[in-house]
Amino acid sequence: MTTLVVLQPSYLPWLGFFDQVRRCDHFVFYDDVQFDKHGWRNRNRVKSARGPVWLTVPVRASGRMGQLINEVEIADATHWARKHIQTVEQLYADSPHRDAYLPELADVLNLKWERLADLDIELSKVMCGWFGLKRPMYCSSELGIHGDRNTRLLALCKHFGVDTYLSGDAARIYLDVDLFEANGIRVEWQNFQHPEYPQMHGEFIPYLSALDLLLNVGEQSRAVLEGDARRGAAQELEGKG
Repeated sequence: MTTLVVLQPSYLPWLGFFDQVRRCDHFVFYDDVQFDKHGWRNRNRVKSARGPVWLTVPVRASGRMGQLINEVEIADATHWARKHIQTVEQLYADSPHRDAYLPELADVLNLKWERLADLDIELSKVMCGWFGLKRPMYCSSELGIHGDRNTRLLALCKHFGVDTYLSGDAARIYLDVDLFEANGIRVEWQNFQHPEYPQMHGEFIPYLSALDLLLNVGEQSRAVLEGDARRGAAQELEGKG
């Protein structure tokens, strides 16, 4: 069985993103579809003692309705990168794995980024490396494959010669499963069950950036993502606390 995943680029993605990466053989960043201004393309959350904190990359959206993700420009006037680095450093100052990840994160954020998609994709690849995930990754904008949201995804499956398309559950409202099956492609739904893991700042909060897991659990993050060794990770954090 060979599996394709197609996902829009996201800023410091959540765990479900990396769950799909680990379960696929080919991964496509869906970077030439319409930008959703209030989605996850340019923002995500980390945890503070008062609850989730947003990290938002400012973008040029005014008067640019309908622009594609790979067309979105970053607005640099607010020194957003420095603010994001400082926020993460402060909130995770006592994290047991802070030094393993924050220097490289800062190096990436401090580069001169012009396009949001380029930033998102680079961060996603870096974080995949932290999870030990190595998959062939492509951008849809570079493949020259077109169609509506069903026929294009089907064409991408055929392009890579896969027999399974792994989809997030939100696509149930529009994905034409019968069309895929008629073309010999099985649709598999992600059905992601968010794991709990040792977190700083009190009661567990799910659906944060995967950065939260990495900073709290470190090398055992992959095992937590896969549903293994959560007790060991908890014991490790407790031992260092």
